[in-house]
Amino acid sequence: MDFEIVSGAIAALETELLIVGVEADNVLTPAAASLDSASNGYLSDILGGGDIQGKLAESLLLQRVPGVAAKRVLLLGLGKSDERSERSYRKLVKAAFGSIKSISASSVTFALDVPATQQNDLYRQTRQLVEWGTAELYQYDETKSQKAEPLQLAHLHILLADDDVETGEHALVDGVAIANGVSVARDVGNLPGNICTPTYLAQQAIRLGDEYDSISTTVLDESEMEKLGMHSLLSVGHGSDQPSKLIVMEYKGAADADAQPYALVGKGITFDTGGISLKGGAGMDEMKFDMCGAASVLGTMSAVAEMALPINVVGIIAAAENMPSGRATKPGDVITTMSGQTVEVLNTDAEGRLVLCDALTYSERFKPRTVVDIATLTGACIVALGHQASGLLANDDALANELLEAGEFAADRAWRLPLWDEYQEQLDSNFADIANIGGPAGGTITAACFLSRFTKNLRWAHLDIAGVAWNSKGKEKGATGRCVPLLSQYLLDQIEDSEHEH
Repeated sequence: MDFEIVSGAIAALETELLIVGVEADNVLTPAAASLDSASNGYLSDILGGGDIQGKLAESLLLQRVPGVAAKRVLLLGLGKSDERSERSYRKLVKAAFGSIKSISASSVTFALDVPATQQNDLYRQTRQLVEWGTAELYQYDETKSQKAEPLQLAHLHILLADDDVETGEHALVDGVAIANGVSVARDVGNLPGNICTPTYLAQQAIRLGDEYDSISTTVLDESEMEKLGMHSLLSVGHGSDQPSKLIVMEYKGAADADAQPYALVGKGITFDTGGISLKGGAGMDEMKFDMCGAASVLGTMSAVAEMALPINVVGIIAAAENMPSGRATKPGDVITTMSGQTVEVLNTDAEGRLVLCDALTYSERFKPRTVVDIATLTGACIVALGHQASGLLANDDALANELLEAGEFAADRAWRLPLWDEYQEQLDSNFADIANIGGPAGGTITAACFLSRFTKNLRWAHLDIAGVAWNSKGKEKGATGRCVPLLSQYLLDQIEDSEHEH
């Protein structure tokens, strides 16, 4: 689908569907008023009939409006100006794309020329329209014999005033790249564990390197990880017939090829049975989503390369399958991590931290400016924050604040939890340097405390996306592609910060 910013007289626009807003109490937006004028009051007559009042996400489809070149006009209710928010704007976009999908229009033009949120930020409003609209059109059919009907929609235009075109085009470029990155993350996240294995994840990373000259991909196999002493990561895959992988993607966009990179580290457990500490059967199919941290790294690397950001980024994926077998790691086993610290594995279902700790240690060789790990790490995070926000913990306040701000701007929010030393005591072990669980109290925090033992030399933050990485219900069931928007925004913000420094 092509996206384009257009300008000009609205009544003369050639498009199969033109979308304009109606504010609360039948107030026409400037774009709608222009159409009303061109049609000699046709829209006013319609509003007078009471078929639409401008309530949030109301819609009314009009055919062949006189004096208007567009084949159809969709009136879209914007609601009251003082009640507009990101949430109401998302409902608006959902309603608009619901109408778009119900008719077979190949070209659509949006002319929403009033603030849809209280921020009144044209760049952000345009970018969100692109990102959220693309998400509404997403279809998964990879493992279905009956493929989805191809989308009729080929061209999506956004009408802006001449003075706003440059800002709009900037928003469009970023929005399309991030939307594509989210789709990449959703595609791999939705695949079943018999297809999306650690080897498959490695192949996707290699493919990304083939697609973009700016990305080079290296994959470490089990023997190479063994030589590096990554016994913690390897211990998770012991029970599986699928070999574990450490996948490293290096994006070089900075003018100085040796500039310190930003590192993203993703948990890639392609299926999590819990291992010997076997999970209950109900809902276990959803454990194919336990690699959504890795998926968000793939998606963000794709977005960064498409935007051609002038920074260096390293994406690291720790990929393994957690299965029970005669070779599987057992509760009580003691393993040695790449850092040399020993871990008593009290629960083999707390495996994400075991793959991440070695990947975090490995990231040190790149001398990164910052390291952010992303993982569907703890059910406790869902108890704490539900399905709205990612859990954020960090050893660096400035980094934590930058990620929180990026999440707010990108509408992909996180909430910070404490990482106080008092919690560390829950990880004490009589038989190793550290236990891999700290008991039921503060589970999200003690999981991050575990990881913090391996990031003492790093500016590090941890995003627990267990509650936001996928939806469990009905037709909405599937991967969401979070935290690609948050991470992409964080990296966009780093460019602005470095430009201010210079």
